[in-house]
Amino acid sequence: MSYRLGVDVGGTFTDLFLVNEKSGQIFTAKVPSTPADQSVGVLNGIERVCRKAGINAEAIDHVMHGTTVATNTVLTGTGARCGLVTTKGYRQVLQIARSYVPGGLGGWVIYNKSLPMAPLSCTIEAHERVSAKGEVVHALDEAQLRQDLRKLKQQKIEALTVSLINSFANSSHEKRVRAISAEELPGIPVSLSSDVVPEMQEYERTVTTVANSYVRPRVSKYIYNLKTKIEKTAKNVKLHILRSDGGLAGAESAEEYPVNLLMSGPAGGVTGALWGAVQAGFPNLLTVDVGGTSTDVALIQNGEPRLRRETTVGDVTVRASSVDIRTVGAGGGSIAHVPELTKALRVGPQSAGADPGPAAYGKGGTEPTVTDANVVLGYLPEMQKLGGEMSLIRDLSATAVQKVATALKLSLHDAALGIYNIVNENMVGALRLVSVEQGYDPRDYALIAFGGAGPLHANALSRLLGSWPAIIPPGPGVLCALGDATTAVRDERARTYVKKFSDTNAGEIAKILKDLAGEAAKSLEREGVPKSEITTTYQVDLRYHGQGLRLAISIALKDLEKKGLKAISDQFDAEHKRLFTFALELEHELVTLRAAVQGRGIKFKRPAIAKGGPDPKAAIVGKQAAYMEGKKVTALVYDRAKFKAGNKVKGPAIVMEMDSTTVILPKHHGKVDKHGNILIYPDKK
Repeated sequence: MSYRLGVDVGGTFTDLFLVNEKSGQIFTAKVPSTPADQSVGVLNGIERVCRKAGINAEAIDHVMHGTTVATNTVLTGTGARCGLVTTKGYRQVLQIARSYVPGGLGGWVIYNKSLPMAPLSCTIEAHERVSAKGEVVHALDEAQLRQDLRKLKQQKIEALTVSLINSFANSSHEKRVRAISAEELPGIPVSLSSDVVPEMQEYERTVTTVANSYVRPRVSKYIYNLKTKIEKTAKNVKLHILRSDGGLAGAESAEEYPVNLLMSGPAGGVTGALWGAVQAGFPNLLTVDVGGTSTDVALIQNGEPRLRRETTVGDVTVRASSVDIRTVGAGGGSIAHVPELTKALRVGPQSAGADPGPAAYGKGGTEPTVTDANVVLGYLPEMQKLGGEMSLIRDLSATAVQKVATALKLSLHDAALGIYNIVNENMVGALRLVSVEQGYDPRDYALIAFGGAGPLHANALSRLLGSWPAIIPPGPGVLCALGDATTAVRDERARTYVKKFSDTNAGEIAKILKDLAGEAAKSLEREGVPKSEITTTYQVDLRYHGQGLRLAISIALKDLEKKGLKAISDQFDAEHKRLFTFALELEHELVTLRAAVQGRGIKFKRPAIAKGGPDPKAAIVGKQAAYMEGKKVTALVYDRAKFKAGNKVKGPAIVMEMDSTTVILPKHHGKVDKHGNILIYPDKK
């Protein structure tokens, strides 16, 4: 038998999802993350999930891994010391950047611009010039380049970026710089902008390629170590890393182009949520992934997650495709505090993480966290153990939350409820970014909550947004790992193509798109994906002539061949009107053409659970004193494994399972569908 393993490393826990590819049988495990060396936690998890499945690790032939190594490297500023080679006259391209200041009208007062990832002291100029049409205007001065590279060597750089003006049109000079660098700077990894993002706009191309260099040594080391360690127990395993756009990359590709992994971890959750919710019959979704450190949210429209052409981590924005995920520092480990100046309760973004973790973990944490508030509120029952093994120390939670209660002169329970309500509002703020602020009404969407802490907050979030039902999938704590296991290998190619509609035609565009698809498909074939399993999608970046803004529009070749350029312009006008309420009577202009190819992921259905009546009393395992909506209540506690399809769970209720806990508030109820999803609705008035 062959097994496929999904692994998701979070700030607090590492989740694993093992599936038998032939029978569809699944096994899950959750182990503490090991921030000092994430591969240790991964190996611990593999050992545990294999023990549960009763198999040897050698039975695993594919490992799909969502990682936050690249993300954390950028956020913590611990990347490589980067050198940069630019065209003469463009040495300060990163310092000039774009004139954008976040923070609204007063942002310029408090905004501290972060330093570029390639400092000016490590930037040299290549004496060369290529025109926008790809013509060599000035040949590369190789002798001068060698002198400058030797000076750069004295700066002890750990990675080198080459980003020359107009290299997207002609990459010959960049490739020659790489060859010379290999002689002058042996052992230093080199990233070319013409390889990483061969598109116009020199700042975006440069910052993206520098980011690739910045995280490359650390990501490469991590992937190499992980692959080496896994191969010791699973000799013939194939390791794939989840990309930001929800596809998979081979280990070698991930090492060479780690800028495509900046949203690797959160993307797995969206893929897993889509897999589960579509089976339940809900193609329009708001996804909420609540972990120990942060909450990631996204919007799925008609069974497709929204993608964007830019990825933002901290205050670094790079041009790399990613699922449109927004992140807020609100998770189970988020620390609550009351600033002395304002005396107003704040929750996050600081987090207790995995070490020492919330006070309830008993690992030395003393600060009040969201998890501690949930313990005080009774939402985590006394009989439950996190991950099936970790006991919670309730007295420590009460002591921690009492700090907030004392500072605000509130009762212990009201202070805990305040923490719970504020973190919910923080999550709603992120959800508005992917819905209301992009022209989507959240009331038209169901909300699916997952992650270890998501089901604790799902009911409250749906009530705030009017998004019904709140869906709690089976195994919500390991849904990101499920997404990793069920996704497919993906790659894309793009080409800058700046032409007005009057200067081109549908046939020329279709030919270029097909060529790009052919180039991208070669990388999948190298990963062993058969041609028959490869599917292709196409996009064009479009704008009105004279406009700076551009929008990505998905197109089908058959529509392009049938309707001509109108197939593109009609979609663009409709999207422009949806986003900005108007369309213009101006000529359309193409900017970039793009083809994305994807293999076929594993196809299996979660087996239907046994049918039952509406009464769920067979699943009741006890009662729990809880504090909901400002009142003390007695909630029935259920074992989710004992639910049957058709059960109706009335609130107040608490549902336990190995990897998560679901709270159903008073005046609400949860219906159990045939796949085991809990669908929470408000009671009819």
